[in-house]
Amino acid sequence: MSGGPERKAYQARSITVTFEAGRCRHAAECVKGLPEVFDPAKRPWIQPDNATAERVAEVVRRCPSGALRYELVDGEQETP
Repeated sequence: MSGGPERKAYQARSITVTFEAGRCRHAAECVKGLPEVFDPAKRPWIQPDNATAERVAEVVRRCPSGALRYELVDGEQETP
């Protein structure tokens, strides 16, 4: 058995986005909000360098399930 949920990290120069697949409810807020960063047809499907850290953080905050989270390089974290 696993010790807990698996959260995968996608690092960019100024932000790291993490994704926990088991929490995702496929509302597609990320894909609709920033398709150049969140593209399920690409690998990796999250490419945070394709937009500003501020814009990525704004879209991540829209995730209704909390599957997506972020941390800025300056240390600011999303509070779930």
